[in-house]
Amino acid sequence: MFKDLFSLQGRIAVVTGGSRGIGKMIAAGFLAQGAAKVYITARKAGPCEATAKELSVAYAGECIALPIDISTMAGIDMLAAEIKKREPKLDILVNNAGAAWGAEFDEFPESGWDKVMNLNLKTPFFLTKALAAPLRAAASARRPGKVINIASIDGIFVNPMETYSYAASKSGLIHLTRRMAAKLIADHIVVTAIAPGPFKSDMNKAARDNSDEVATRVPSGRIGTDEDMAGTAIFLASRAGDYVVGATIAVDGGIVYANPGIKGDGWD
Repeated sequence: MFKDLFSLQGRIAVVTGGSRGIGKMIAAGFLAQGAAKVYITARKAGPCEATAKELSVAYAGECIALPIDISTMAGIDMLAAEIKKREPKLDILVNNAGAAWGAEFDEFPESGWDKVMNLNLKTPFFLTKALAAPLRAAASARRPGKVINIASIDGIFVNPMETYSYAASKSGLIHLTRRMAAKLIADHIVVTAIAPGPFKSDMNKAARDNSDEVATRVPSGRIGTDEDMAGTAIFLASRAGDYVVGATIAVDGGIVYANPGIKGDGWD
C-alpha cells in the first residue's frame, strides 16, 4: 500500500524558473523520484540549458530546457504551445518563476509594481489556464494532476523590508491557490502552494551569502536545504499529497509560526 507513496515514476512535469535556486531544487527532486521528463524554463538560455544538461546526467529521467520569458502573455502562450506540441498530457506544473523589488514607500516605482505583480501573480494564473487541457488530460480520480504555486512566507507575515509588490503578490498567490483549488478539484487537479523561508538563491542573497548569520534568526537554527524544498514538493506532487487541496505549506524552519507578526529582519 505504501511502497510507492512518494514515487513520481513516469510523470511529466513543468517547473518555471527551474534553472537555479528553488526551481532547480524541485526539478532535481522530481527526477530523483522517477519523473520521466521535467521541463524547466528561464529567461536566459545559457543557464537553463546548463541546468537541464546537469540534471539529465545526474538522474535517469530527462530534463529539458525551454528558455522562454513568461512574464508576458506572449511568453506564456509560447511556453504552453511548446508543451502541448511535445506532450498530450501533463502531470505536474510548478509555478516557481518570480521576481522581487525593493524601494522606499515614497519612491516605489510603478515599474517595480507591475514587473513583480505580473510575474508572481498574473503568470501563475494564466499559465495554469493555458496548460489546463494537458493537465486535465492526465488527471483522474486515481491519480490527480498537480499544480504547485511557489509563494513565500512574506505572503503570510509582515516583513519589514520595503518590498511592497512582492509581499502583495505572494499573499495574492496564496489566496489564488485556494480559489483555483476550489475550481480545479472537480477536474481532478489538485492545487497547492509552498511558502519558503530562507533558502540559498539569487533572490535571497542574505541566505546565499551569509547563511550562518541568517540561521541564527531561524528557530530551527539553520536555513533551508535542497532536501527540505524538494521533499515538500515531492510530497505534494506524489500520491502522498493527493488529499491536500488548496493548502499552503510554510517551509521556513518555524519563522512564521514560532513568532508571527512583524519581524526585525527580512527572511525571504
